[in-house]
Amino acid sequence: MLVTFIACGAEAVRAKTVSPDPSPAGATLLERFVVEGREADLVGAATAASQGLVGARELEARPWLRRGELLEVIPGVVITQHSGGGKANQYFLRGFNLDHGTDFAVTVDGLPVNMRTHAHGQGYSDLNFVIPELVRQVEYGKGPFDAAVGDFSAAGAAEFRLFDVLPRGIASATIGENGFARLVVADSTVQAGGATTTYAVEATHDDGPWEIDENFNRFNGFLRHHWRAGAGEFRVTGMAYRGTWTATDQIPLRAVEAGAMDRFGTVDPTAGGTSERAGMSFDAKIAGAGGTTQLNVYALRYRLDLYSNFTYFLDDPDEGDQFNQRDRRWVLGASSSHGWTGTRGTTTVGAQVRADFIDEVGLYRTAARRRLATVREDEVSEASAGVFLKNETRWSPWLRTEAGVRVDGYRFDVESDRSVNSGERTAEIATPKVAVVLGPWAGTEVYANFGDGFHSNDARGTTVRVDPATGEAAEAVDPLVRSRGAEIGVRTTPAKGWVSSLAVWALTLDSELVFVGDAGGTEEAGATRRVGLEWANFYRVTPWLALDADLAVTRARYRDAGEEDRIANSIPRVVTAGATVQTKSGWFASVRLRYFSAQPLVEDGSVRAPSSVTTNLRLGWRGKVWEASAEVLNVLGRDNYDIAYFYESRLPGEAAEGLADVHFHPAEPRTLRVTVSRSF
Repeated sequence: MLVTFIACGAEAVRAKTVSPDPSPAGATLLERFVVEGREADLVGAATAASQGLVGARELEARPWLRRGELLEVIPGVVITQHSGGGKANQYFLRGFNLDHGTDFAVTVDGLPVNMRTHAHGQGYSDLNFVIPELVRQVEYGKGPFDAAVGDFSAAGAAEFRLFDVLPRGIASATIGENGFARLVVADSTVQAGGATTTYAVEATHDDGPWEIDENFNRFNGFLRHHWRAGAGEFRVTGMAYRGTWTATDQIPLRAVEAGAMDRFGTVDPTAGGTSERAGMSFDAKIAGAGGTTQLNVYALRYRLDLYSNFTYFLDDPDEGDQFNQRDRRWVLGASSSHGWTGTRGTTTVGAQVRADFIDEVGLYRTAARRRLATVREDEVSEASAGVFLKNETRWSPWLRTEAGVRVDGYRFDVESDRSVNSGERTAEIATPKVAVVLGPWAGTEVYANFGDGFHSNDARGTTVRVDPATGEAAEAVDPLVRSRGAEIGVRTTPAKGWVSSLAVWALTLDSELVFVGDAGGTEEAGATRRVGLEWANFYRVTPWLALDADLAVTRARYRDAGEEDRIANSIPRVVTAGATVQTKSGWFASVRLRYFSAQPLVEDGSVRAPSSVTTNLRLGWRGKVWEASAEVLNVLGRDNYDIAYFYESRLPGEAAEGLADVHFHPAEPRTLRVTVSRSF
């Protein structure tokens, strides 16, 4: 459940004269007040214990290795990588290996990040186009409890809010080990009548610690115009991104242990890819006596060429097993909502439409990025429409409820290079939600949430009849997969400045997608059940010191699977903690610790990936104009795994049938980066 607030902190310089961004279509509308982020107790506003937001003040204090780690501000979320920096990160939450985004919905000011029927995986979410300095706040909710959020939201959802006007202009340069360099320039201008225009450009280069330079180049551009007219607030936004890189994919543990390969080595030096994303959006918010109406319209052009090789020489001993996943699409969509407040509460109705026109989604056999054969090539049109209704009612000073329902309909149209796999499918689903909130008493509220959610499956899987790789008969999957969730929690302020929330939850899925290493993709698996506990804490000890500590414990199992019921890459325990210091003299520091426990790699639990502990540090000084800081990432220099899988592969000289082994992508070693910024 996403809520709308005004964040302060870094943005306070200009926020006094600029109204907050309009809230997303369908988000709960609350009385406007100023908060710092996680230190806001949200009592009287939130409808779930696991719901929250993080402001720019907290975001800018953290050290970052990769762009996807912006989501690690959400308690319990783990972000890793199993390939090059230009590829979407791996996401983990509530016992899910979300792969690159399945079952976790991400939007940026209303623009969807998750890609349907994507060449590399359903729900693929690449955040490389987000410039961190532009993020005003991150709003998040866990579980399928918000009627305004539909596809991919079983585990939760996050909304990035970007600045309409920056608190200050900035020019920033960063250099670091392994050829890292980054330049950012951003500013806002105010025109007559109060309209503002904000621009930002970013360029990044990174070779990484790999034996084969990653040569990751990222270019981002951002332009927004924001204005008011009468009772309306409007914005037009354009964003563009391009990334190119060479990837070091996961490598076989046997080769590293035998000394035949360095842990930062590679088997296929030609893996990697290019990715492009360009979009335009228009937002409007109009307030009147009859309520508030919001509208968001967007158009997005997306392209990806991804070259991977996970099994090396298992299928083709001569040319190797490299494959190319190619995606070319337009995404068009809109959302609208109208909310009005009565004597007892607020009612919101809304509608959302989206159409993906995929000119090409293909899988090809390649060698050194040279195409050898076509495994499958499709043209897909996928359209959806959803409507929702939710009502929040305050029945008494200590009891309020939120009840909602949404109905979604989908149409899939697949034109495949193999006619037997072409076809059309339609599907619809209704998902009810309800929340009960008791309190507040002495700054404490108790929550109970129940609801259904869903994720859509790859359109190609809904019409398939013949496996394009083997030629064998294949069974089509259900277009929409239902999830059911429940959560009971409490939010309290045990002491001044300390906000604590505790949630116990359960989630079942009728089926889900799992990673298949020897195919380099995903396939549908059985029904699952996850239960867990989350405890999140933020403590503003003094005006200059803030502490946070979060714990997430999960038990994830396949249902009706006997003893071999473990879910691969489901992380049982996650601990994150940090301390942030900001002195009046301008000195600041932040230290972050992230731990995730060992996890099973096969269904019987006999093979496990090791636990991981990462510590990052940021130290700097900030004046009125200049700022200088240093980041040390992986301070302790631990040889962590970012991620590991267990499957069969073959190296040159090995038996034709290959060997089953752990394949891992190492976390980056201790790394130093230095940044100098000037405000204007």
